[in-house]
Amino acid sequence: HVTIRSLLPSDACSSYKGVHGDGVNHNETSLTVLDRHGPCSPFDLHHQLSHKQILDHDQSRVDSLHGRVSTAPKQDQQLDALAASSIPAHSGISLGTGNYVVIVGFGTPKRDQTVIFDTGSDVTWIQCQPCVVTCYQQQDPIFDPSHSSTYLNISCSSAYCIDLGASGCSSSTCVYGVQYGDNSYTVGFYAEDTLWLTPYDVIPNFRFGCGERNDGLFGKAAGLIGLGRDKPSFVSQTYQRYGGVFTYCLPPTSSSTGYLRFGGGYPSSDLRFTPMLSGASSPTFYYLTLTAISVGGQQLLVPPTVFSVAGTIIDSGTVITRLPPTAYSALRSAFRQEMTAYKSAPALSILDTCYDLSGLDKVTVPEVALHLGGGATIHLDITGILYIASLSQACLAFAANRADTDLGIIGNVQQRGLDVVYDVSKHVIGFGPGGC
Repeated sequence: HVTIRSLLPSDACSSYKGVHGDGVNHNETSLTVLDRHGPCSPFDLHHQLSHKQILDHDQSRVDSLHGRVSTAPKQDQQLDALAASSIPAHSGISLGTGNYVVIVGFGTPKRDQTVIFDTGSDVTWIQCQPCVVTCYQQQDPIFDPSHSSTYLNISCSSAYCIDLGASGCSSSTCVYGVQYGDNSYTVGFYAEDTLWLTPYDVIPNFRFGCGERNDGLFGKAAGLIGLGRDKPSFVSQTYQRYGGVFTYCLPPTSSSTGYLRFGGGYPSSDLRFTPMLSGASSPTFYYLTLTAISVGGQQLLVPPTVFSVAGTIIDSGTVITRLPPTAYSALRSAFRQEMTAYKSAPALSILDTCYDLSGLDKVTVPEVALHLGGGATIHLDITGILYIASLSQACLAFAANRADTDLGIIGNVQQRGLDVVYDVSKHVIGFGPGGC
């Protein structure tokens, strides 16, 4: 039994008190993770997205992720609206909601910037002055590189410029551009400057995009820190420093906080590891093997081949886990059978299995478990099973892809409250309970 009201976010921020690195050891450092929609958010909360908008934007992100792993490589999208033929762009992803943010510093002296962290992106970027055409409204003052004594533009002839995959030149200076699946975009100079994770952990000559033309649904964040696997990513740039290891715990509710840690040892001995796989057509993503799903302790009768047709990634920026339709249908049927005691509620955007829990003190929800390659299992509690828009609309937090041939995605609802460890050097991803 779970007291359902305890799952609703409070009006006060409940800070995470755990110790996951003190920021002094150069082999590890820890940042506080905030849900930008909750009371811990550094942003003005007067213009929040509705739950329907959050889920609609989530579908835009998923559509774009699917587009990136299609068998036929697409031509790089050009930003025609910018009317600048020398400005390149490549297909990125819809940031959608960009739920989780951290605060880092750029430049000398340091200027704090609140950025989304995203395992589905490689290029780190922030908005920069001067905003040649447009900059969207952000919470922090826009970074001005002319005020930083350590800022340098990267040359077009640099291997780092070539590593971007799609880049251009302006007076021999490397220009980057990313257009996301929802037509948001960022364009500017590819540069390097000092990145401050903490006052004790400072990364010189960190490469990032200094965006002077930016527009889209970035939710007042200053930009993005890319935690993907390709060469421009933070993980690749800091490999010698942190060994390709990072760990996070996403807050279990919007009124709590989590952490993002780089380097160091594993946060707990109670971790279960699954092999980290690679996708030839999409080197950014973290693939793993989803082999089966259980509901109430009973494994669904879904052949493992259903999950292996397109493969599965884990993604910090997708909200709702996407399954092959064959697997989702079995999950939904089993879950509904276990929930017959509760009144049904209308669907919410992409979520079609919802319940009205208003007037109840406690509910009993069947456990859902995700079985992974290597014998690892993620046992989800109620915060990873239900997306609770309100007491009168609590929905199964899974959705079906359009076809079994579409990429499966483990979204961030199913990761909430877990220690999630990415170890690129050992090619494993670990999961542990009670992370935050």
